[in-house]
Amino acid sequence: MNIALIVFVAAFVVVFILRIPIGFGMLMASVFYFLLADGPAAPVSMMATQFLSQMNVKFVLIAVPLFIFAAKVMNTGEITDMIFSFANTLVGRWKGGMGHVNVLASLIFSGMTGSAIADASGLGLMEIESMRKHGYDDGFSCAITASSATIGPVFPPSIPMVFYALLSGSSVGALFMGGMVPGLLLAGALMAYIAFIAKKRNYPMGERYPFKQFMAKTFRALPALFTPVILLGGIYTGIVTPTEAGALAGAWAILMGFFVYRVLGLKKMIDVIIDTAKATGVVSIIVAASFSFSYIVSIEHIPEMFSSLLLSVTQNKYVLLLIVNILFLVLGMFIDVMTSTLVFIPMILPLINLLEIDLVHFGVVVVLNMMIGLSTPPLGGLLFIVSGLSKTPLHEVIKESLPMTAVMIGVLFLITYVPDLVLFLPRLIGQ
Repeated sequence: MNIALIVFVAAFVVVFILRIPIGFGMLMASVFYFLLADGPAAPVSMMATQFLSQMNVKFVLIAVPLFIFAAKVMNTGEITDMIFSFANTLVGRWKGGMGHVNVLASLIFSGMTGSAIADASGLGLMEIESMRKHGYDDGFSCAITASSATIGPVFPPSIPMVFYALLSGSSVGALFMGGMVPGLLLAGALMAYIAFIAKKRNYPMGERYPFKQFMAKTFRALPALFTPVILLGGIYTGIVTPTEAGALAGAWAILMGFFVYRVLGLKKMIDVIIDTAKATGVVSIIVAASFSFSYIVSIEHIPEMFSSLLLSVTQNKYVLLLIVNILFLVLGMFIDVMTSTLVFIPMILPLINLLEIDLVHFGVVVVLNMMIGLSTPPLGGLLFIVSGLSKTPLHEVIKESLPMTAVMIGVLFLITYVPDLVLFLPRLIGQ
């Protein structure tokens, strides 16, 4: 290792220790490297080149602020209420009904936003309060809310999958389709666990709705429920690209907010636009900084060194997949999903290609892996969100979340070692 690389790595470590915002931290580490490095591949001007030029040619990145905007509109008022009410009419009457409603509402919401944070922040408090009213333990209510939020970026559309496609060259459409079965499996596994706990703790059944009331609530929720149908139908019929689907999601969200549910006024719309601009600014800095960061990683041959290190441990494809799963699960506990994707995925891709693992399969596996990390004790970010929203002590949330984490890891290993669960639908539609 040369002095520039040593300083680069040391600066990146300091970023995490001092909790410097990751975008600025990657820029800082990159600046130190380019100032100290010698050779034609690393002039200081290369940092600006990577920072700006890559942002101008990555068309798929346009989808990200559009999906962020759609998620923020969906989180305003009645839209989340409609989703929750509809889910309640479907599964609320089951034993442990409000827990099932929690998972189903998150599954529906995931088809609109592609973000675990948006799910936990938007539906979270409503789900927890409803479960409290029906006699569920606070810790259990929070834990299932955090766990169900992980479905968001697995079931399409998915913001992390857009970033993965950007790095790997995979088809966004294939990744979206590949996430459908794992998303449903994750929801089914969590609902099976809820049924088990509900019987053990004698959690109540919810209200059984007459058919007329069921139809009324379904009709009221129909515009929101059409969102994933419009998005995915547009993508897979070829009417729109995944990037254009982001614009479609934003336009549909505006129509619902202004004209269908009438929860958006001018003031709220301005607030949504400002919040979207702020979130987009943060994302843009991180993404642009990651291009300079990844360039340094590439010219220093770090991916090759990392692959050689893992191959020196074992050359068994299945053992290496286990090691990679453990690695990203741990990263997901400490580092946000975007950073894990933009920084560490480029390091592991050469090994994945060498092992001839399908990139769509690996993309879905690693996204689910990082989502589980977000809800894994002791440092999963979703646990802190639901604890803060509900004012429930964190230790109670962690205690209840451990078995759910085990259930989700079971689904993770199932899709890891049975690739057809991911690849069946993309192959079926020729993605």
